[in-house]
Amino acid sequence: MSKSVTFKLDGKSISFQPGDTVMDAALRAGEYIPHLCHNPEFKPHGSCRVCIVALNGRHLSACTLPAAEDMDIDNSSDAIVEQRRKLLQMLFVEGNHICPACEKSGACQLQAVAYYTRMLSPHFTHFFPRRAIDASHPDIIFYFNRCILCGLCERASREVDGKDVFSISGRGINSRIVFNSATGKLGDSQLAITDKAVSVCPVGAILHKHQGYDKPIGERLYDTRPISVVGDVAANLATGQPHKSDERNE
Repeated sequence: MSKSVTFKLDGKSISFQPGDTVMDAALRAGEYIPHLCHNPEFKPHGSCRVCIVALNGRHLSACTLPAAEDMDIDNSSDAIVEQRRKLLQMLFVEGNHICPACEKSGACQLQAVAYYTRMLSPHFTHFFPRRAIDASHPDIIFYFNRCILCGLCERASREVDGKDVFSISGRGINSRIVFNSATGKLGDSQLAITDKAVSVCPVGAILHKHQGYDKPIGERLYDTRPISVVGDVAANLATGQPHKSDERNE
């Protein structure tokens, strides 16, 4: 019988398997590490950095950090939570996230993680960018203002749908999602409403037309259970179990 190997996450022993990242092992153990761009169905690349943890004084993304025996990882100290807040604050001011009016409110991971970290204000000056809405597709609408460039739609379209509909163009503040079509419009792409790329967006950037606000306040995804319990749908499907609750969100 093989020896169980573990690392410490906020003082708790977490078992892991060869090839696991810290995020993989934590999710399997039901321990929540805040994240936005992570999805267990795709190879992680640490683009959002919200899953930042501390190891030996270094800040690293849990979704790309290989699990190793006897690591002692800080996931919830004041310093780590404050760092996450700053990252979230920058995401909020860089786009136009008007949560009360957004169809994804109550089921948005960006909003839920902000609540989880007690991000009470954006802190930084809003950019208020002027970005278009692409409503050219018969079934899908794309809000550039809400996109956080997590890359999930790009990976899903390429790796699951086999279409390469989405890609990220530009660098830094000029980065944006572009569509692979002759006109650059989503309606002229190969995107279908049944594509995986449509369902993986953690925010309200990719939405179905004709069915907004279908769940009333009080019955939405994160109204009844905090994100530390719900996590993301893909994570629950991958691990086969819900995440443990965090008393800060009860």
